[in-house]
Amino acid sequence: MESALPLPREVKAIDSASLIRLEARACDLGLSQRLDPTWVRANAASDGTHYLWPIMWHNLSHRRDVPRHVRWELLITLRTGNRVLSLLVVIPDDFTPLPKVTSREQGMQVRLLLDRAPSVREWLLREGEGPGRL
Repeated sequence: MESALPLPREVKAIDSASLIRLEARACDLGLSQRLDPTWVRANAASDGTHYLWPIMWHNLSHRRDVPRHVRWELLITLRTGNRVLSLLVVIPDDFTPLPKVTSREQGMQVRLLLDRAPSVREWLLREGEGPGRL
């Protein structure tokens, strides 16, 4: 059973180019837990570090062309310096080579930031842009 697979026990730290590539890949696969790559390109800090925290394995039984994948919580560092929370699905071939956070302390700091960050939707509403911008 797919859900019995252990989750990756690592937090990934990625640059903006990797984030945009992963969002585009999820978009190309037609996966629902992702942001529009154009929005990410326009709003993510170009030199920022973004983090992925694994939350669950997911399988699309009705789409056998899409391999099982991990749903990640995604912490995006924006150009404004703010951080926002989203979700992103990533297939194993794409997440295995990503750099991981190597210290427990940094991983715990990322968890605290994830717990405190507003969702992209909440941030857009607060900024007066509305969720239609996604």
